[in-house]
Amino acid sequence: MTGSDQDRVVSPLADEDDRLIEGALRPKRLADFVGQGRVREQLSVVLEGALRRGRAPDHMLLSGPPGLGKTTIAMIIAAELGVPLRITSGPAIERAGDLASVLSTLGEGEVMFIDEIHRVARPAEEMLYLAMEDFRVDVVVGKGPGATAIPLDIAPFTLVGATTRAGLLPAPLRDRFGFTAHLDFYEPDELGVIVRRSAGLLGATLRDDGADEIAGRSRGTPRIANRLLRRVRDFAEVRADGVITRQVARDALELYEVDENGLDRLDRAVLSALVSRFGGGPVGLSTLAVAVGEEPETVEVVAEPFLVRAGLMARTPRGRVATAAAWPQLGMPLPASGPPGLGGPGTLFD
Repeated sequence: MTGSDQDRVVSPLADEDDRLIEGALRPKRLADFVGQGRVREQLSVVLEGALRRGRAPDHMLLSGPPGLGKTTIAMIIAAELGVPLRITSGPAIERAGDLASVLSTLGEGEVMFIDEIHRVARPAEEMLYLAMEDFRVDVVVGKGPGATAIPLDIAPFTLVGATTRAGLLPAPLRDRFGFTAHLDFYEPDELGVIVRRSAGLLGATLRDDGADEIAGRSRGTPRIANRLLRRVRDFAEVRADGVITRQVARDALELYEVDENGLDRLDRAVLSALVSRFGGGPVGLSTLAVAVGEEPETVEVVAEPFLVRAGLMARTPRGRVATAAAWPQLGMPLPASGPPGLGGPGTLFD
């Protein structure tokens, strides 16, 4: 993922500013967490049961698009259990020794959080199987025929893994999680509650209609909602009287090229290329990415999930296609025959 992807005001990925500010905005307890009602209820039962038994709860897997609160939930789990939290990420664990050094220092009942767990290196992944199941790791001493595996017991712990791509997790790893939860996009009213809470913590003066306007353009993602709030707050302080009303929010988000549906420049470029250059599709991901001057991963991970969820694009075995709603979104008339990409036989190059 390139740096420009994280610079988008509606990117669900966290940049450095987001990481610094999110620490102050994150809820600390499960009761303060907004949205994800079913996951909250399930977690409360799991954690309460573990506390009553006086034992570490099962390992937990959190999946879902970026920006929905997986890291926040991991922090809440540790806080509810009253234990320390160790945080690392899949890309940071390149060797089995990296993982062993973390596991060997865990205290009893501690929570270990691995973000993007599907990117853990294969040797470390195999060590993780043993650690999760038997609370033991085998440390290899020496090389070649003389190498010896020394078993090392580790304290019982709870692993919380987070992934944006659950399909990439190997089955043996996925099966070792006793609790799995998928986080869904938020409803506008839930995002409105989050925006109002964040405004209070940031000291911003926010009217209810301003909160609703920001929430409606936040693509169902709390991280985006909080980022838009900060941009609108700056606009209100510089170009208005410091009060965030609906009109101030609209003017600010127009400046940042975020429309009433939450689409930004990249989203509109993808839709425009799909409709204007390729007649609505189907077209392959790589071809579409070249047409908008972005990496295929950027289009697939950053733009596509929201466009598909908004009903503007569909993924088919033959390629990406525009739906009937894409033409009006771009201010263009729908072809009389309907969206070309949703019917007819495919070609060799779809």
